[in-house]
Formats: sequence, C-alpha cells, structure tokens
Amino acid sequence: MTTHWIAVVGNSPGVGKSTLCVALASWLRDAGAVVDHFEEEHILTRAQFRDVAEEFAGDGVVHPRTLVAATRSYVEHARGSGVDVLVTDALIPFVPSLVAWGQDEPAIAEIIRDLERAVEPTRVTLVYLRDDPGVALQRAVDREGPAWAEWYVGKLGAAPGTRSVVDLASAAEHLRREADLTLRLLAASRWDVVIADAGVADAGQIARYVRERLRGRLQDVVPSGR
Repeated sequence: MTTHWIAVVGNSPGVGKSTLCVALASWLRDAGAVVDHFEEEHILTRAQFRDVAEEFAGDGVVHPRTLVAATRSYVEHARGSGVDVLVTDALIPFVPSLVAWGQDEPAIAEIIRDLERAVEPTRVTLVYLRDDPGVALQRAVDREGPAWAEWYVGKLGAAPGTRSVVDLASAAEHLRREADLTLRLLAASRWDVVIADAGVADAGQIARYVRERLRGRLQDVVPSGR
C-alpha cells in the first residue's frame, strides 16, 4: 500500500525541482523502498491522466474535477502496484495551472480540499522550493535557451488568468504573487510542508536538507541511518 507522497513544487522554473526529485527517488530506492518517480513532462502521457490530456488538448483548460479524479486514479493505481512512495515533480496541488485557468483563491482552496480527500489515507508532504523568480527564470533561460523564454512568456500570456505576462520581468512578478498565494493555501491545508530556499544552497545541500526533514515522516520505509 502506498503510504507516502512527496510532492515537490517550486515558485519558478529553474528552481531545481527535477534535480531534487531525482535525488530523493534515488535515496529512497537505495533504502529499499518501491518508488514511483513521476516526472513533470509525463502528466499528459500517464494513463491515469488521459482525461486531463484530452481536455487540455481541447481548449487548453482542464476542469478541476478532472484533475481530482485523475489524482485519485493515480494514487489508487500506485497502491495496487505495491508502490511505497510517490515522488512527483510539479504535480499536486496544481496551483500554477489553476491560476492560469482563471481559478481564484477560494476556488483553489476548495480544490485542494478535494485533493486531500482524494488521496487519503496516503500521507502527503509538499516540498516547496523557492528562489527569487527573476534569478530562477534566468537560470532556466540559460539552460533552455531564448526559444524557451519566448514559449514560456507566450504560454502564460495566452492563459485566462495570466494575461498580464508579456515578458520575463512581468512573468517574475506574476510568480512572486503566485508564491504568496501558494504558501497561504499550503498553510491552510492538512498536508505537511517542507520549505527549502534554493537561492542560498546548491543542489546537494538542498537534497540533504530535505532528506533530514523527511526522515521522521518516512520511518516505516527508510531505515534509521539511511
């Protein structure tokens, strides 16, 4: 039975979510746990998210009930497959997507409550990576190239809830507001939250910091000292 879900999210592209997920999944497998590492780019290709992909392919917007149903299906499938720990990259609680699709704060808070019920009794820990969005965005541009920056700004600018984004500077400002919203929502949720400041540590330091804060939550799957 799947007993834990480590959901890594961040306040900006380029903040190190994917790198941390790889490190956590490797650590857990080395400790003997059966791990499902759900990479960010696979949300539209996983079988349990087929309905999400179909709706998104329509008009680029997904109904919250579809997200909740897909999340429930994903957890149930993992339980049936004998997975101990889910490690997901930029999946729940879907705040950036919900904001882009025009959902306001009360609506997103209700969706998170629906997600909490959908994944029970799996214990969820949200690992929130944060950095200055301007710095993190530039890191992403340096890694992916100018075409990625044009795509990212265009994607936000075309969505109903983020049409104020016209360049990287306005994208960074949007991400700062979204970070404040996310932290308010997580503080009101029933999920455990671990916050790591990516701007003051390298990837190895962040991974060690997060592992130490996860050990007490994962005692049934990570032996002492691992």
